[in-house]
Amino acid sequence: MAIPPVIKQVAKTEANKESVEEKIDPSKSVENEPVIEAKPRLSTKKEKKTTSRSLAAKKSNKDSSKKITEAETKQPIIKEHEQREEPSIFTRIGEKFDELHRVDTEFEGDLSEESNLKRAERRKEDRVVHKIVYVLTIGILIVAGILAISGYNYVNAGLKPLDKNDKKLVQVEVPSGSSNRQIGDILEDGDVIRDGMIFNFYTKFKNLTNFQAGYYQFSPNMTLDQISKELQEGGSAEPLDDASKVTIPEGYDIDQIATLVAKKTDFKKADFIKLMKDDKFFEELKTTYPDLLTDAGNAKDVRYRLEGYLFPATYNVHKSRSLEDLVTQMVDTTNQVMSQYYSQIKEKGMDVQEVMTLASLVEKEGVTESDRKNIAQVFFNRIDSGMALQSDISILYALGEHKEVVTIKDTQVDSPYNLYVNTGYGPGPFDNPSQEAISAVLNPTDNDYVYFVADISTGKVYYAKTYEEHMELVEKYVNKGQ
Repeated sequence: MAIPPVIKQVAKTEANKESVEEKIDPSKSVENEPVIEAKPRLSTKKEKKTTSRSLAAKKSNKDSSKKITEAETKQPIIKEHEQREEPSIFTRIGEKFDELHRVDTEFEGDLSEESNLKRAERRKEDRVVHKIVYVLTIGILIVAGILAISGYNYVNAGLKPLDKNDKKLVQVEVPSGSSNRQIGDILEDGDVIRDGMIFNFYTKFKNLTNFQAGYYQFSPNMTLDQISKELQEGGSAEPLDDASKVTIPEGYDIDQIATLVAKKTDFKKADFIKLMKDDKFFEELKTTYPDLLTDAGNAKDVRYRLEGYLFPATYNVHKSRSLEDLVTQMVDTTNQVMSQYYSQIKEKGMDVQEVMTLASLVEKEGVTESDRKNIAQVFFNRIDSGMALQSDISILYALGEHKEVVTIKDTQVDSPYNLYVNTGYGPGPFDNPSQEAISAVLNPTDNDYVYFVADISTGKVYYAKTYEEHMELVEKYVNKGQ
């Protein structure tokens, strides 16, 4: 085990003391000893007295005193010398740190001026770099903002009709197997839309698929949604001309459709009405579309069995096609729309004829989706309560007229379609409803109303739970101008 420096120092000091004491002869007189500095170890010797007063003893005492004095004089010198030779480890570490600090201070003093110059240059360069980065960042943000605004305006313009005032029909051909991007390019090249790429993004965003090949006629005033719907319905296998395009509006009844077809094609209205009453033709269609037309075939007292089943859409009519082909195309479109609802209709305990009948009333009674769903529930509430539906639409169909106001006399018309007198759904549909009206009947908004009336000036619909509330609404919103 190593002995600490402090212990070593104490041991050496004690050794020195013993060495000095050995040099003093204890047998000799110490008469002159009082001159020596008082110390614990030497005081006992001072008390000893000799009886010998001989001259030799005195001389011996003088010599001893002289030796002690010299020894004591040398002792501090020896201690100081030994302490300088053996400093403690803490002292040495402190001295080393002091030396390093001194050297470092001298070195920094020599380089301080040069370092300050370099640091000043670096700070100056940093400021220049920061300014450049700041200017570039602002510039990039400005350019990005301009590009974003320009891009938004371009896309927004591309989603709108190319020219809302241009109704001229443009014939385009969509080859079999064409992708949405390719169809967009065809429409852009035909000056039907503004940008084919935007059309591609729009159809993908809306998840519009199943576009069919064929010849189509579009106009620059059509929206991308209208164009997409026609592409889903299918085109003609042969080139078309302007007179062969027929658009059936939502809510048109068979008499109105017959008039429109006669106006747009070479077919006559009488021939169209005759075909609607042809039972053989209907049976052929029912065999082809049993899920759609079986209930209509079982209905009684109907005017036209196909009323409600000629879906409102745009159809292409070629001169080589027959009237039967056109009607079949209309029924086929209705079946495509209704195929997604057949299971839901069974779950509700209804049949297709009932759904199409209520949908034909909802189509005319309501304008917005919200009103249509509420009105559908009002009809269900009245049927559940055994009340007549009392729809003016049924009266107008029974009369075979289209007018604004229904009179009390009109409500007394003798017809199975008169739902002021007869309860239930009636024989069948009163017009050909849209998909939105069909969906409203199958997904009505729950309520407990049994009356509704529309403001004739704004079209807003108001609902009531009692007859008294209903009459107040009639006076306020219907008879206000009378």
